[in-house]
Amino acid sequence: MKTTVFLTGATGTMGWAGLKELLAHKENYNIRILARPSEKNRRKLAGIESDVDIVWGDLSCYEDVLRGVNGSDIVLHVGGMVSPQADYRPRATRRTNLGAAENIRKAIVAQADKQPKLVYIGSVAQMGDRREPLHWGRTGDPICVSAYDHYGLTKAMAERILTNGDIHKWVSLRQSGILYPAILKNYDPIMFHVPIRGVLEWATVEDSGRLLERVCRPQVPDEFWNRYYNIGSGEQYRLSNYEFEQLLLDAIGCPKPEKIFDAKWFTTRNFHGMWYLDGDVLEQYLHFRANIPVKEYFEQMSRSRSVPVGIRLAKATKAAKLVPHIVKLAMRAMANKAVHGTQTWIKESLHSTDDAHRRTAQLRVAAYYGSLEKYNTIPDWQHADLSHPSNTPVLLDHGYDERKPMSEFTLQDMEKAAAFRGGKCIGLETTGENDTAYAEPTGLELWDTPLVWECAEGHRFTATPRLILLGGHWCPQCFPYPYPHVPDEQQRPWHWDAEAKRNPFFAQLWTPLHDADEDNIYDAHVFDGWE
Repeated sequence: MKTTVFLTGATGTMGWAGLKELLAHKENYNIRILARPSEKNRRKLAGIESDVDIVWGDLSCYEDVLRGVNGSDIVLHVGGMVSPQADYRPRATRRTNLGAAENIRKAIVAQADKQPKLVYIGSVAQMGDRREPLHWGRTGDPICVSAYDHYGLTKAMAERILTNGDIHKWVSLRQSGILYPAILKNYDPIMFHVPIRGVLEWATVEDSGRLLERVCRPQVPDEFWNRYYNIGSGEQYRLSNYEFEQLLLDAIGCPKPEKIFDAKWFTTRNFHGMWYLDGDVLEQYLHFRANIPVKEYFEQMSRSRSVPVGIRLAKATKAAKLVPHIVKLAMRAMANKAVHGTQTWIKESLHSTDDAHRRTAQLRVAAYYGSLEKYNTIPDWQHADLSHPSNTPVLLDHGYDERKPMSEFTLQDMEKAAAFRGGKCIGLETTGENDTAYAEPTGLELWDTPLVWECAEGHRFTATPRLILLGGHWCPQCFPYPYPHVPDEQQRPWHWDAEAKRNPFFAQLWTPLHDADEDNIYDAHVFDGWE
């Protein structure tokens, strides 16, 4: 019997790769996708209608989502708004990504005892800034979305919506940066938001597509589900951002980074990316990696027909390497673009005659450089540390005994984990006057039982132990919600400095990377007038 798969985001980068893999094994699947009825999508999907059931609609419309979910065996939720569009449209990003998650959750729950499995594609952006010495990480580490990253915020919030107990069988696969040929033509000032000494464990688009097909196979064991995993293409794809720039520039025939960039154009913090301590776990279950040597893969991308002819011609003729000063002029213009240009922030923080404008630029400088003074101390390329970051991991404490079998956990373990987060585990939610009177769940049942927790600020919230201990989430009322066009009383700025002072679990990630006297608050006003 064929498995009925419902795929969202089928016309996007990862979704399209997944759709091609499903079609390559179409004898095993009934394939259904949701796609917006745009001319671009209609052209892209033309010719496969006989093999794919296309639901023309939108993730923001519950009825469209329900049509896709009804009768499905598994839902691959890949769709949503991503960078760089998300970096310019915070309101649309919130509406799209959170609305989609709510609709997916509601539609799956509506299936009652015939719920399909859910595969949610999360993001490494949920984990925020992981500079040395904390550049190695794993699932269960604190969720810590970087300031002004609306994409990362919505991915973390959507993960909470979808994995907090309502859906019976789910998995969250946190995607890293995807390597695909079109990345070679990305040209946007957010390219400079990436610290040179930052890291990322990249995933190829082909590996990502295979992953989506493999997770649908009936051989995937029950133990795989209701967990969080990191997606990466393995050890050789663990690159520093400088190493990535070297490979990318060489692939398109450009000079080395030192020839066409100033070191100060790149930020020094407040992005995202890490190498995975647990990166091989997903591979052990799904065997999706092709293990192509990374240099060979970049060469392969540069020869793709999806790369513009001009780039392929420049590489063949080595024209850009002959005139690095001209390339640098173009890069300088990008660093000085409005809104996201790092050099625009510096200039406006010093010289803007509009007080509000100058203040927002100063906040961007504080978020991405620490301060103007620290910006001025960035060394030139000759004195910059361009070495490969350390291969020695620093392991964060998750606040409980990870060697203990999950079947042996009790509420006392949850109380210990909550205390390490500066709070309490109250126990089962009750309707009586005494909210501490509960019947204690036991064994594996405990991990999927919604419990009442309390943070250091006294906020009470309901969450499963899986979400808190395995997913790294904590208080939703302390989590940033700095969105323009929502009432002020609903807005919550980024204030991670305060969270680190009351939450030891979070502090072990935040404190080593920030000065003790920092107390920065980043709110929605920086986005005024964007949409």
